[in-house]
Amino acid sequence: MRGAANLLTIDVEDYFHANGLQSHVGRDDWNLMPGRVESNTRRLLALLDSHEVQATFFVLGWVAARYPELVRDIHARGHELASHGWDHELVYNQTPGEFERDVTRTKGFLEDLTGAAVYGYRAPSFSIVPQSWWALKILARTGHIYDSSVYPVQRQRYGVPNARADIHAVLEADGEGPGLLEVPPPSVRLFGRNWPVAGGGYFRFYPLWVTRAALRRMNAHHDRPGVVYLHPWEIDPDQPRLPGTAINRWRHYLNLKHTAARLDRLMRDFDFVPVARFLDLPMVERAPQRRSALERAS
Repeated sequence: MRGAANLLTIDVEDYFHANGLQSHVGRDDWNLMPGRVESNTRRLLALLDSHEVQATFFVLGWVAARYPELVRDIHARGHELASHGWDHELVYNQTPGEFERDVTRTKGFLEDLTGAAVYGYRAPSFSIVPQSWWALKILARTGHIYDSSVYPVQRQRYGVPNARADIHAVLEADGEGPGLLEVPPPSVRLFGRNWPVAGGGYFRFYPLWVTRAALRRMNAHHDRPGVVYLHPWEIDPDQPRLPGTAINRWRHYLNLKHTAARLDRLMRDFDFVPVARFLDLPMVERAPQRRSALERAS
């Protein structure tokens, strides 16, 4: 079944960072919550090591500041570090200035921890949508090479249903600025619409055979890699239960006890690489644009 390389991506955040629960657990509460992201991420690292698989870790700056040795260990094991923003704020809830300061701060902090370039960005809850399209130019200007936030589906909090589902230049380089690649979150097209698959709640909701079929379909019929995305808290069925609406709690806690086993099986059946390796980007060099970006944000 192995064949085309697929992309395994991990959004490194804790269980209380989920946007669906933030109306009940505010940012002022985060320092009071029992942290589980370090132990869960290390469980994922051990699982990836057992399959000799390397992935892209989109790390929240808030997490990196509290667990710097975890970030260094992710890098030391040969994985790619990318940005998930600093404190999981939805892009369209920020001004352009706030967003630029956020992504510049996160990129610089991760690069300073490891000396390795940070090329990629993924918005919290895929919140680059038409009303926050301005964020793409800011990402390019601050030295990011690719984005993985424009989900070609329609959901309540996110999604651009008419967006392209393949890796493509979402911004072309021109005289006004550098270009930017888009690495879309995973979807398949059926019955005239795009359906989200192979990540987060969809990975936990669908039977494993659906995820496997979706990856095969993307590889064989669309000549593109499948993107799988997970969060460390999704392998943790013992995490504290937080208040929230019935639907948000259902989404968050569904099938947590099966996630690790499903990922283990997926890595037996498919080949995975980090995004940077697929794009043929060097994974150890500091991005030369970072210093000028920091100067602009200061």
